[in-house]
Amino acid sequence: MSGLFFNETLYPGVEVKYACDDILYQDRSEHQDLVLFTNPVFGKVLMLDGITQVTTADEFIYHEMMAHVPILAHGAAREVLIVGGGDCGMAEEALKHKSVERLTQVEIDDAVVEFSKEHFADFNASVFGDDRFDLVIADGARYVAETDRRFDVVMVDSTDPMGPGAVLFTQEFYRGVHHCLKPGGVLVTQNGVPFLQKGELVTSIRHFSQIYKDASAYVAAIPTYFGGHMALGWASDDSSLRRVPLEVLEQRFQEAAIDTRYYLPDVHAAAFALPRFIRDAVEEGRKAD
Repeated sequence: MSGLFFNETLYPGVEVKYACDDILYQDRSEHQDLVLFTNPVFGKVLMLDGITQVTTADEFIYHEMMAHVPILAHGAAREVLIVGGGDCGMAEEALKHKSVERLTQVEIDDAVVEFSKEHFADFNASVFGDDRFDLVIADGARYVAETDRRFDVVMVDSTDPMGPGAVLFTQEFYRGVHHCLKPGGVLVTQNGVPFLQKGELVTSIRHFSQIYKDASAYVAAIPTYFGGHMALGWASDDSSLRRVPLEVLEQRFQEAAIDTRYYLPDVHAAAFALPRFIRDAVEEGRKAD
């Protein structure tokens, strides 16, 4: 496979090129172009329609920050919902918390989960043997709008707002999440790279602000997602959850006794200290009609 490259073309005017050591799986159809290949830096790389979805080298950063921040900020999360997240990396991190009594994951395509079970056992193998893991194959937007169950934490691990994933960025969907959150619950979302995708963050914050009392974001640096900080959307009716004192986070982290490679309580606290241009985008979303 010497000399073979795959190009990511998500951002107009920018192209990221990945060297390919070996193609592990490829499926080209009229609906999608999916390829899983190995790269000397990022390990296994999954691309869908030219957009990088996950890599085995740095998936831990995204999954740890999406899972541990809301769970430890909440402090008493028993029922957790993941919408999307077919690679099950988010589930792996959330299930590290023994306090979580049930983790429900709603994924629209069972083939995605089976694919990930086969190819990403590096990080998700423990999920499928955990009795607390409840996999529901259904449309996520419909599920949150119709379910009678209530959750302490909802994590939306979605693709970018295009194609089938676009519905997970709508105000209607966020209202559905609010419907199934317990009082004091928290929603976190994947909201792209603000340097290159400012509009995605502004729009989500605008939707959050019309539904939740507290709408904001926090950041993580994830090499796979080119362009600087990745924004993770944050919405709750309890504004104190975004400002949990460091000493409280440290105590909760110690009691949880989980192993991490990126997350630490001081990183958690610092993640809400937004760079000026990202803070401005959040404020723009809050002020929008």
